[in-house]
Amino acid sequence: MEHINDDPTTLYFYENRLLTFDSWPFQEDCVCTPENMAKAGFIHVPSENSPDIAQCFFCLKELEGWEPQDDPEKEHKAHSPSCNFITLKKSVESLTVEEFLRLQKERQKFIIKKMCGQAIDKFEEAVKLKRGQIIQSAMGEE
Repeated sequence: MEHINDDPTTLYFYENRLLTFDSWPFQEDCVCTPENMAKAGFIHVPSENSPDIAQCFFCLKELEGWEPQDDPEKEHKAHSPSCNFITLKKSVESLTVEEFLRLQKERQKFIIKKMCGQAIDKFEEAVKLKRGQIIQSAMGEE
């Protein structure tokens, strides 16, 4: 999630997304090269256990378990068909200011939805823990 707080325009540009793939495990003789991943809107967000996690900078969809023959654009469209970036019909450089701002508004919706989902998950975990403590406390009093 660290990339979300960057300048909101930085990752719209292919070159900036490509820079995130310095330790990408698939380099040559495959379809999911860093270049193809970046063209499809992905940034590389590896974890300690999963070196091949890629996240769309726009819709925040994370995909892992890549195979050399996986086509990043097809995978992105299949797993996130509502992503406005992957369905964009023209390059970011050729967007009007109005089109760009509309696109950025849609990106903010994805970000807010993800952040709200994370907050709800955290709250539900806290509720589960508190419920367990209450039950334990009630059983100890009997």
